[in-house]
Amino acid sequence: MSRMKFVPIPVMGRHNINAYLLLGRRPVIVDAGTPGSGQKILDQITAHGVDPTDVALIVITHGHIDHFGSAAELHRLTGAPISGHIADLGPYRSGRVREPYLPTGPMGRLMDRDQKLHAQAEPFEPAVLIRGETSLEDFGLAARIMPTPGHTAGSVSVLTDAGDLVAGDLIANSFMGLIPGKPANPPFHDNPRQNLASLREMLALNPTTLHVGHGTALDPDRVRQWADREHDRLARLDAAGRLTTRSG
Repeated sequence: MSRMKFVPIPVMGRHNINAYLLLGRRPVIVDAGTPGSGQKILDQITAHGVDPTDVALIVITHGHIDHFGSAAELHRLTGAPISGHIADLGPYRSGRVREPYLPTGPMGRLMDRDQKLHAQAEPFEPAVLIRGETSLEDFGLAARIMPTPGHTAGSVSVLTDAGDLVAGDLIANSFMGLIPGKPANPPFHDNPRQNLASLREMLALNPTTLHVGHGTALDPDRVRQWADREHDRLARLDAAGRLTTRSG
């Protein structure tokens, strides 16, 4: 079996916001960028020789507007069904994220002022509703969707049989991808402790590479080292009563 091909699809900047094209027996798109990005994503997948009508599935990793913003548009352009986790169904059906955002640091506090993050996207209804681990064999990929809650309640990742992990915002590159290869929190997490637990669960499966929503691919060993430091940081914040978590 030939190795699956991963094609990062830049939605903003070179690596600031990524979607992904996964080329197996059939093509699958992971994430849909910000509102108005559908045609840009479509142009990039066709540039890689993909007939849009061959796309088997559009996987949305979570209910933040820079990941589901153009899902409805991509569905119209390709005809492919959309998958999303049931716990983020509210944002998908309303087109609005759960607010307030909970910043993980200075970058998040700065980005929270950007009105584009508070805009309404076009709503959609996932045709493939994820509740637990879900095989993608029927969609042409030797891979499975893995629930990885914490960034949002309905966050998911895609793990291939070869060990590549398309991780959404489970982890990011520092400064929204401006420092390639350096693991960091994305700007926001609903539940930092739960997200770290999900990250560690995925690392325990020994992925070969982590493909992320913000930045370039990350080395798992470097992410493990970061996760140990993050565990200690969160413990200090919790002890000081400064760890913010979304309830419900």
